[in-house]
Amino acid sequence: MHLNTVFLRRSIAVIAASLLAASAYAQSVSFVEPADGATVTSPFKVKFAVSGMAVKPAGDMTAKTGHHHLLINTGPMKAGDMIPMDDKHLHFGKGQTETDVTLPPGQYTLTMQFANGAHQSYGPELSKSIQVTVK
Repeated sequence: MHLNTVFLRRSIAVIAASLLAASAYAQSVSFVEPADGATVTSPFKVKFAVSGMAVKPAGDMTAKTGHHHLLINTGPMKAGDMIPMDDKHLHFGKGQTETDVTLPPGQYTLTMQFANGAHQSYGPELSKSIQVTVK
């Protein structure tokens, strides 16, 4: 086997391993439940998940940490924006990863927004929106 071919194969293997390792640390959020498009009855369980970051309570400003927020009928927030405290922006500053939500019948967009210990959004990259119908 030619030396250049061996070098090329080893280089490809190293690059592939690096990409695999990087993807293992990709940062994202997701809804464990309900599923996108679900029909639910109120109150209903909402469970959050995050990858590549750790859940910590509000006030903890450790790098790569934060906590969940549930935005009702509003989309993701820009990175660095402070998440308001009102009935459309629910805060889970104790580090909760699930909650029971009570909403009147209707169609809703639920957006999970991950934010740092100061309630500053990590931006659309760390948000996820789903649609639910409450019967």
